Amino acid sequence: MKQIIECVPNVSEGRDQEKISELIKEVVSTEGVKLLDYSSDKDHNRTVITFVGDKEGVKEAAFKLIKKASEIIDMRYHKGEHPRIGAVDVVPFVPVKNATMEECVQIARELGERVGKELNIPVYLYEEAATTPERKNLENIRRGEYEGFFEKIKQPEWKPDFGPSEMNPKSGAIVIGARNFLIAFNVNLGTNDIEIANKIAKAVRFSSGGYRYVKAMGVELRERGIVQVSMNLTDFNKTPIYRVFETIKAEASRYGVNVVGSEIIGLVPSKALLDVADYYLRLENFSMDMVLENRIYE
Repeated sequence: MKQIIECVPNVSEGRDQEKISELIKEVVSTEGVKLLDYSSDKDHNRTVITFVGDKEGVKEAAFKLIKKASEIIDMRYHKGEHPRIGAVDVVPFVPVKNATMEECVQIARELGERVGKELNIPVYLYEEAATTPERKNLENIRRGEYEGFFEKIKQPEWKPDFGPSEMNPKSGAIVIGARNFLIAFNVNLGTNDIEIANKIAKAVRFSSGGYRYVKAMGVELRERGIVQVSMNLTDFNKTPIYRVFETIKAEASRYGVNVVGSEIIGLVPSKALLDVADYYLRLENFSMDMVLENRIYE
């Protein structure tokens, strides 16, 4: 049966459509790979690309994308709201069908070694591919961001897993790994006060006492004149979207602020949205077997 592995590179370019198109071409021109989605944000100055394929296909497409990004993106001039350490900030591999986490770890390590050798970019492995407990969490690696990494990389404990032990001024560094499904979910607030967004983010994220499997930060959306609670939900089965959304609504009301919208970046498993429908509609005796598409394609 056909093997399906998902790859979701996050690229530090969300404004220049010509550059974004060049990166997308590297993916669609790779045999055995299918582009599923890409989403750009000008305030974050970041593009999230989603594609799937077999083991060799996704590994080759990811390398081609990283190589092209190293040619056309110059981190010395990059500014954006989202934390980042490199032109291609993070590249996770996710097992979807007839693939194991062990295979995704192998892909991450093989890709990391090639990127370090051929592109001269420092490489860190994270999540299931991490070589030390401190590197499992992406936040720990990325702390200090591109600007702070010129000194951070000199510390013995932050020697890269592959590539040079000094920053690449143009391309920065890169994080590559293997993980389970992650939902990038953002909630927009009807205020331009970033402190309110920061306080709400602190209330919901696990590292500061909030929900397990939630990473969150406050972000300014200057073009719209509002702020956002930007999140990664790393296990929607254990901490569902609706629970986080309702908590943010409650916290926002304390400051006299309304939730004015939300968004999902990239793709999302259908079950995550069906869980939301089940919660808000208060469905009785609902099951996934009642979903038409599930019965058709089973």
